[in-house]
Amino acid sequence: MTTPPTLCWYFDFISPFAYLHWRKIRTLATQQPVELVPILFAAVLNAHGQKGPAEIPGKREFTYRHVLWQARREGIALRFPPAHPFNPIPALRLCIAAGTTPAAIDAIYRWIWAEGRAADSAEALAPVNAALGVDPAMLANETVKATLRSNTDAALGAGVFGVPTLLVGDTLFWGNDVHAFALEALHDPALLDDAEMRRIASLQVAVHR
Repeated sequence: MTTPPTLCWYFDFISPFAYLHWRKIRTLATQQPVELVPILFAAVLNAHGQKGPAEIPGKREFTYRHVLWQARREGIALRFPPAHPFNPIPALRLCIAAGTTPAAIDAIYRWIWAEGRAADSAEALAPVNAALGVDPAMLANETVKATLRSNTDAALGAGVFGVPTLLVGDTLFWGNDVHAFALEALHDPALLDDAEMRRIASLQVAVHR
């Protein structure tokens, strides 16, 4: 029997698209194991020398409207927190301190993106901490901090350039709206193995900026 590909999901609570994608990943994780990996998106952007969509005027507003449209289309409640972008490190550390369980991810996403609450400090997240039974001091724990750094380094090592990203075997699928593509590739590896799909990997770059 063929062993199914390893699945890793890289995410950051700063991304509303990751919030939407989490619903799909949660379902997928009931069918086969998915490693859930919280990472710092800002560090990924820095490593690639990029700006996030929320840092570019015009693109910021479009991106917010687009994710609201996606949420409404998918029937998912979405309410923006008081400010965005925000510092997601406290939420990421809370997630790790709580064991990166589906219940912890659910609770943090619900707080930020369903209820529209602030999550940029330990104080703002205190009710979620209490609900998850996590000692607030754990958000400053050195092992927790090191895990977040190591998760982010591992994501960069895997070639991750954005969130959310689902790694299927050794292929990256970026974004909430590519989930169907990822599932099809998961169940039919030949999808990525035709001549034109293979040619893309060696396509020449004709001009550099």
